[in-house]
Amino acid sequence: MPSTTTGAATAAPVIPDAAAAPVATDGRKRREGGGSRLRALDGLRILAALMVCLYHYIGKQDTSHVWGADPAELFPGLSRPAIYGCLGVQLFFVISGFVICMSTWGKSVGAFFRSRVARLYPAYWVAIVLTTAACVAAPSVIEPVRLDEVLVNFTMLQQPVGAHRVLGVCWTLWVEARFYILFALFVVWKGVTYRRVVVFCCLWTVAAAVSTVADNPLMTEIAMPDYAPFFIGGLALYLIHRYGSDLLLWGIVAVSWLLGQHVAVDGLWSPHGTGLSGERSPYVIMLVVAFAFAAVAAVALGWLRWADWRWLTVAGALTYPFYLVHEHLGWFAIAGLHRHLGFTPRETLLTSVVGFLLLAYAIHRLVEKPLGLRLKNTMTAQSARIRMAMQTRA
Repeated sequence: MPSTTTGAATAAPVIPDAAAAPVATDGRKRREGGGSRLRALDGLRILAALMVCLYHYIGKQDTSHVWGADPAELFPGLSRPAIYGCLGVQLFFVISGFVICMSTWGKSVGAFFRSRVARLYPAYWVAIVLTTAACVAAPSVIEPVRLDEVLVNFTMLQQPVGAHRVLGVCWTLWVEARFYILFALFVVWKGVTYRRVVVFCCLWTVAAAVSTVADNPLMTEIAMPDYAPFFIGGLALYLIHRYGSDLLLWGIVAVSWLLGQHVAVDGLWSPHGTGLSGERSPYVIMLVVAFAFAAVAAVALGWLRWADWRWLTVAGALTYPFYLVHEHLGWFAIAGLHRHLGFTPRETLLTSVVGFLLLAYAIHRLVEKPLGLRLKNTMTAQSARIRMAMQTRA
């Protein structure tokens, strides 16, 4: 399984739903009144997930044992662009910065914590069970993780404690969790405001840059220089969406993009294309990173307001469960469909992608929505009861 050092080439992180948000055009004064759901963000989320899916299925040579042949030979035209699908991760992180800033505005740290737990864990637990069962049933495709490590995986803390991951893609959850913790401690704790977010963006940028030369593993783990520019760019773009353009915010976005394209090329470009179905071009990596920032910027400026189709909301809701189940379970599906049932490579690829979108829909409707809502309501009620008890005793 990939390490976090090269993990940006493997998966996509979870992003909260692109909820409704106001659009501001008058300097730093928020426009009063409505606002509509940013469905274009949902479209970008599912696009990023499909990019990563193609990378996992046909962009990596180490899936040869699943297909029974090198994916580059089976998909000579598609495997080449698929090696850049890993950059869906960078798009996910920019969107995450935007949406986290949007969804935490006016919320307390407790409300933020409860929303994240209710959003992340139900589908994640199901994915752990399904993947573990598949590994036990067919260890020739993927060797199962030891039982004690499987149990640790239910906490989402497997990486910091050094346990093997059940889901190859779940390294991104640890990246997201660190972002959530930093943002909660330095911004949400005192209330999200324009000034606090800007100061946070500037300080985090400096800390991430310094950590690359500090030779301090703890500082690197906290500052996340490989991922920070994308989150920071997303945060600044949300402020542009909310308050309108200003030179300071665009400066933060520009610096984030400049740093982001460098860390992406540095981490993902290999002159020998090791483990890939071809060699990546550093210039294409730069273009895809530029697209990630430009696409979210287009949403922030309202240029994609026309993309208001309801199906995008459904597609966006499928992103997280699809991301959780598509990689390892997908390899089982590919092996079964192509090598045992005789599906052609293209039939196998299409059937696998559609099948896991349907599985993601089932998980969303049967697990995420009912269990997530119940979990959130239970935690909210218990929090209110504890506050009341503390006030009574005081």
